[in-house]
Amino acid sequence: MRDAALEPIVTKVLEGRRLSITDGHALYETRDLHAVLRLADLVRRRLHGDHAYYNVNRHINYSNVCALSCRFCAFYRKRGDDGAYEMSHDEIVAQAKAADAAGATELHIVGGLHPWLPFEWYTQLLRALREAVPRLHLKAFTAVEIVHLVRISKRGSLKGEGVRQVLAELKQAGLGSLPGGGAEVFDDRVHDEAFKGKIRSSEWLEVHRVAHELGLNSNVTMLYGHVESRSERLHHFDVIRRQQDFTLREWAESQGIAMQASPEQSSGAVEIDASAAGDGSANDAIVLTGPADRYPCRRLPDGGGERPSRGYFQTIIPLPFYPDASALESLPAPTGLENLRTLAIARLMLDNLPHVKTFWIMQTIGMAQIMLQSGADDIDGTVVWYDITKAVGDGTHQETTVRDLRSAIREAGFTPVERDTVYRTVHRDGAEWRVISA
Repeated sequence: MRDAALEPIVTKVLEGRRLSITDGHALYETRDLHAVLRLADLVRRRLHGDHAYYNVNRHINYSNVCALSCRFCAFYRKRGDDGAYEMSHDEIVAQAKAADAAGATELHIVGGLHPWLPFEWYTQLLRALREAVPRLHLKAFTAVEIVHLVRISKRGSLKGEGVRQVLAELKQAGLGSLPGGGAEVFDDRVHDEAFKGKIRSSEWLEVHRVAHELGLNSNVTMLYGHVESRSERLHHFDVIRRQQDFTLREWAESQGIAMQASPEQSSGAVEIDASAAGDGSANDAIVLTGPADRYPCRRLPDGGGERPSRGYFQTIIPLPFYPDASALESLPAPTGLENLRTLAIARLMLDNLPHVKTFWIMQTIGMAQIMLQSGADDIDGTVVWYDITKAVGDGTHQETTVRDLRSAIREAGFTPVERDTVYRTVHRDGAEWRVISA
């Protein structure tokens, strides 16, 4: 360690205490990047040892027709535009069957906010998939899509029972969990400049809060490197971990995990509603990244053993912004060093999220390997098709193989572990697989 300013942060990490927003700024500002990466690696190994996770999945982007026109997005089209497409149920089911035959464990289904598809199109799709490929986990529809479905279904108010009813109907039809897309950066200034027209942070968080109450796990992303500041990234992390504090409170108490006094909160427009998110003080922090002796029972809510009754945020996925052909194409993409630093800081600040994912589609396999040594424990999956954005390459064919993923993990110095969507270990024999930890 070359920077004396990091000494108090090192002490906190070693003792398993929550870092403050001021600490986050110090991690961003220090020139000793290697110390930041080593601290993140220490935390990552406390949580997962030398295991690094991957899965066999298939992304399906069912349509790029979207009612919105976000400045950062090069994916959306209007109906009739060159490149606009809408997949039928039969086409989606055919892709799902092919994925099932190839041994996938998960379908990741997202798309644009289609102006004319009725709510029943989505529930019928889930039922068709559940019938055609019953063993595949259906991770589908971002919070932005869920709010769109509340509006078109007329199930109720966005701030009332509408979100709950829509999510409950989707779950009954086969929805297994929510992806983390659409979070962008939890800040109203950033939202109004880059994502105007899209749901605000409070609505995104409300969708995931209700999903967790219904027992659905979810992920959370952060799209960074555009118009936001580092302070706003830290605010994003702070909001996530405070909502997770409420979500995991009951489970943490059952496991004998002591609450901590939470450091100062970030300033910003998004605040957590303690009365809605759960009982208890807003100052109670649940830290899962401390020394082993802090956890008399279980450290993490996933993997083997009894799971929480609520769902929770499983994974943070920092996503670098690539301008492509968007309205923000004049902006430079973040550098590799900024990507490494941001992922490591995410691991250090988000002390109650079990996993940090390096999405190789947007980071490249080579960078993902370095990120596994810098805080990440998950490299994502085989993907096959991805039509939203990517770091390199033309077209939407973004497939990699299990062999390549396992080799990349081993080359980075870790033991590859195949997981399902909720991080149970998978045993595989070709296209046949089974869960071996429940």
